[in-house]
Amino acid sequence: MWLKPEEVLLKNALKLWVTQKSSCYFILQRRRGHGEGGGRLTGATLEEINQHWDWLEQNLLHTLSVFDNKDDIASFVKGKVKALIAEETSSRLAEQEEEPEKFREALVKFEARFNFPEAEKLVTYYSCCCWKGRVPRQGWLYLSINHLCFYSFFLGKELKLVVPWVDIQKLERTSNVFLTDTIRITTQNKERDFSMFLNLDEVFKIMEQLADVTLRRLLDNEGFDLDPGLQEPSQITKRDLEARAQNEFFRAFFRLPRREKLHAVLDCSLWTPFSRCHTAGRMFASDSYICFASKEAGCCKVILPFREVVSIEKMEDTSLLPNPIIVSVRSKMAFQFIELTDRDSLVESLLARLKQVHADHPVHYDTTRDEDLTSSVFHSTSMCGDHRFGRIEMVSSQNSEEREKEMSPQLHPEALVAGFRRSGSQSPDSRLPREQIKMRLWNDHFVEYGRTVCMFRTEKIRKLVAMGIPESLRGKLWLLFSDAVTDLASHPGYYGNLVEESMGKCCLVTEEIERDLHRSLPEHPAFQNETGIAALRRVLTAYAHRNPRIGYCQSMNILTSLLLLYAEEEEAFWLLVAVCERMLPDYFNHRVIGAQVDQSVFEELIKEQLPELAEHMHDLSALASISLSWFLTLFLSIMPLESAVNVVDCFFYDGIKAIFQLGLAVLEANAEDLCSSKDDSQALMVLSRFLDHIKNEDSPGPPLGSHHAFFSDDQEPCPMTDIADLIRDSYEKFGDQSVAQIEHMRCKHRIRVLQGHEDTTKQNVLRVVIPEVSVLPEDLEELYDLFKREHMMSCYWEQPRPVALRHDPSRPYAEQYRIDARQFARLFQLVSPWTCGAHTEILAERTFRLLDENMDHLIEFKAFVSCLDIMYNGEMNEKIKLLYRLHIPPALTENDRDSQSPLKNPLLSTSRPLVFGKSNGDTVDYQKQLKQMIKDLAKEKDKTEKELPKMSQREFIQFCKTLYSMFHEDPEENDLYQAIATVTTLLLQIGEVGQRGSSSGSCSQEAGEEPQALVPSPEQDSVFADTHNGKSPRESQAFPEAAQGDWTVSLEHILASLLTEQSLVNFFEKPLDIKSKLENAKINQYSLKTCEMNRQSQPELKLSSP
Repeated sequence: MWLKPEEVLLKNALKLWVTQKSSCYFILQRRRGHGEGGGRLTGATLEEINQHWDWLEQNLLHTLSVFDNKDDIASFVKGKVKALIAEETSSRLAEQEEEPEKFREALVKFEARFNFPEAEKLVTYYSCCCWKGRVPRQGWLYLSINHLCFYSFFLGKELKLVVPWVDIQKLERTSNVFLTDTIRITTQNKERDFSMFLNLDEVFKIMEQLADVTLRRLLDNEGFDLDPGLQEPSQITKRDLEARAQNEFFRAFFRLPRREKLHAVLDCSLWTPFSRCHTAGRMFASDSYICFASKEAGCCKVILPFREVVSIEKMEDTSLLPNPIIVSVRSKMAFQFIELTDRDSLVESLLARLKQVHADHPVHYDTTRDEDLTSSVFHSTSMCGDHRFGRIEMVSSQNSEEREKEMSPQLHPEALVAGFRRSGSQSPDSRLPREQIKMRLWNDHFVEYGRTVCMFRTEKIRKLVAMGIPESLRGKLWLLFSDAVTDLASHPGYYGNLVEESMGKCCLVTEEIERDLHRSLPEHPAFQNETGIAALRRVLTAYAHRNPRIGYCQSMNILTSLLLLYAEEEEAFWLLVAVCERMLPDYFNHRVIGAQVDQSVFEELIKEQLPELAEHMHDLSALASISLSWFLTLFLSIMPLESAVNVVDCFFYDGIKAIFQLGLAVLEANAEDLCSSKDDSQALMVLSRFLDHIKNEDSPGPPLGSHHAFFSDDQEPCPMTDIADLIRDSYEKFGDQSVAQIEHMRCKHRIRVLQGHEDTTKQNVLRVVIPEVSVLPEDLEELYDLFKREHMMSCYWEQPRPVALRHDPSRPYAEQYRIDARQFARLFQLVSPWTCGAHTEILAERTFRLLDENMDHLIEFKAFVSCLDIMYNGEMNEKIKLLYRLHIPPALTENDRDSQSPLKNPLLSTSRPLVFGKSNGDTVDYQKQLKQMIKDLAKEKDKTEKELPKMSQREFIQFCKTLYSMFHEDPEENDLYQAIATVTTLLLQIGEVGQRGSSSGSCSQEAGEEPQALVPSPEQDSVFADTHNGKSPRESQAFPEAAQGDWTVSLEHILASLLTEQSLVNFFEKPLDIKSKLENAKINQYSLKTCEMNRQSQPELKLSSP
């Protein structure tokens, strides 16, 4: 129990208090006569006091030495303890109600301190210290749905940190010289350490969940589906994240479908007949399953699908069997659970879900028929005789089966390897008795532990699997271990319908499948004829039709080929579903994120388990790249088939853990050769030779030729290794990794892998853009970060947003991040040098329309940077050309909100004198100078460049307004205004003269005929002709518009006119600093977005006129 620190007088204190413990900074005392013998402690238990003393020693004792004086130490300790009291109070309140008052107070402080939009939901907060060098800063850590924030006000100094979750590249627990346990946050440029949490384990789990959910939601939308409770980020709570973590562990531990939602976790004991006692453990109840796991790892595990459950009943409560329930299953087994708290409500909820499952998938029992007709009975076709395997699945009536068989396409009725056994392809040798011994062991096991999906799974069955499953049972046991049997039973006719729907369809996926069909286990005779090839084609095509997100990926053909060898065609399909969608998550997609995550986990395991090898091979990524095929094909592509099937046996029972530990065993067996290898190619050859010489002494079939390794014949022969010995070594030496540890490492490394992809995308985009612009690479990198952050901020707070339209990892690198018009307007305001006050937003809209060439309302980074490059580094003629294009279609539209009628615009008037304060003679010289400039520009113009259309009077007025806005608040503002007035007057007169010339010269042309040339040559330009034609400009305006030509002016006219004024030339050619803009943009990007969202959230008041 933490108490508010107060100063006390120590005079005569020793007479009243007895010292229990002391250190250089703290002392623990008790009152005399209390706390021993008959005395008692008030306010807290002795255990709690000792626990808090230990916390002080571990977290504060070593930290205080960094302070220079006692006052700083006292201030720091007081602040820390007060924060702990506040956190402890809020934790107690949070347990009592959903929205405690303390949380609301923290939310108000969070919003005030960080000024986020209302959509940025605070999830939780903690008291802690953030280390700045060697000095800890006591403050508050706020964890929101998109950001990690820290606030501290200590010793008169305020510290604010805002770290988006998508910027975090590493999240880990570590230690430093002062503290034994800290949380380190690593971003692109900085590392930050946080420590002195009241409950560091809880904080780290919440941070890990938030980082994982946010990164996968925003960066991995290709293959990630959020849990239903997390679909709306603004509704995420701390409780939701804790439930997600528990759900993910549950699904990974029992390898259940992703749709399964965990409802209850209860401590209990299960009667285990093989040990004749109750085994302590936990019950997990989900939508479609009741599962049990013993507290002792590996002792016992049970999976009871509701499809197999017949009844759930309460038994009489006794002292020996407290709160018991009985769960009966179809295979005539009963499972007795005892010591269940709140038994009545548990049974009620289990019965409700049981009823729902049976209603969704009705099952018909037919007791009048022979048992062989009403249930599937698996028979062994082994040479040692028939071995009854028992019931596996629940089936519908025989009539419905016959109807489905008539409707479904012709499927292969049995495992492919069975046909080759009957054809006598085996060689009778000493291996067959070994197969018979295995069959007897398995049959004995079935009798004692059960033979269906509801069997007791213990260490004994793991040992049997490690020896290799008998060929006649292999496919059926794969179905049980992966629980694909439940999917098979729940979806009668589903596979046949998929085959019908996908047959005959031709697309890119089917073409890829056709290319790979004959590369799938070509050495096996089953795939040297059309029967095997056709079955493989149907399974792969049906799966691609079922799951278009995955479609087809290389290595799926090898895995499916093996499944077809040992399982019926429909069974092989559901096994493939189990592998792709839950046993190897995110492996088979465009970026194979799941496989890369496991490669990264494998690297960490190498460092932990094989430190000498890791030390010798400084770059473990080379080993990881070599081992990628081990994970993608479960060793099938690099090991003889008869040996690799034993690996697949272990995989179906133990999941990815089996591949990790076998990979470590392979590396350990070759550690000496790998350490002496000179380069990666030699290491690859060492491993390839070893794996190619792994034999299976127990395989009943003949050895198949292998073409996996590549080594020359003049090398020494490689010794043979038995697969059973290798698997046994892998379990003995590396089998201590738990599912929880592997899932934790996966979560940690997924962050690294996703950020690695982001870095790759960034580097590839910059590599393409750098040669085409003059912006410095470091500034370009800053611009990319701003561009990406602008996209992310819209994903944070603007829901619903079509995120997939703007971040698609399957698109080319340059097109993965794109922004819309509103996002572009904010970036334009932050980094563009052409700021025009209130006119800036309008200019940004026009710029966006100009850059959006394909009119999909999104632009890429390259287009954004190319435009900025002209503004900052372009020559004057390039800048003027860009401005010109911003004021003609498509940038300027008829509905432009700043557009005005040219006749009503008071800004420009042709009645102004052409040159202020100059004689008429000077004016003639001025026109000659302009004529020469236009002639020179025409000569330098690139002949291949597409000529720009001329600018109308309405467009020219908008062009002038933009220039006036750009000159506002410039140091040379007055000179620029006078210069642009001069140029504007000249250009208006040029346009009017051209209008009169066009009117007189186009009378004989037909209405739809285009002019000969858009830009007349300087020699023929009517602006330099004698303008004394008897009519003043005012007189010419009196004629109807229909009788006159269009008023136009060209880019060359505008550029030549601007070049006559030195102040304008100086303005457009002065060097511009982008670095200061970038610094300000980084600071103000969030606040600008917040202000905009706040404006949008305020109700618009519309005043109606009377």
